[in-house]
Amino acid sequence: MISSKRLIKLAKRWQKFAAIRRKRISFPSLYDDADSCSSTSSAVYKGHFTIYTADQKRFVVPLSYLGNEIIRQLLSMSEEEFGLPSDGPITLPCDAVFMDYIISLLSRGLYGELENALLVSVTSHQCSSAPLLRNQELLVW
Repeated sequence: MISSKRLIKLAKRWQKFAAIRRKRISFPSLYDDADSCSSTSSAVYKGHFTIYTADQKRFVVPLSYLGNEIIRQLLSMSEEEFGLPSDGPITLPCDAVFMDYIISLLSRGLYGELENALLVSVTSHQCSSAPLLRNQELLVW
């Protein structure tokens, strides 16, 4: 027979183990990227969420970005193009270079005309960096 102290100790150990398992995300990372918003770890920090781009790059983005109209528009476009994922990752209909550009602008603070111009670009389905780089039309702030 197991003593009550030993049983309590085992129960606490199992609770810690279960808590660690719940925090893990089961999606494997596909690429190794050293960017600050792009991560290869399967864990996501508190206050962040994970999204993938059309070219399968993984981004860990702060939840505060959900309040931005550009991110909401990208999520809406993702829902239209790919549907709502029930058990898989959210995939945005843009490439990684464009997403890096959006995140860099959002991290510096995006206001007024610049936000409106980027929103028009996103809504007109120009979410690839190829046309932007070819025409040298990157918005610089």
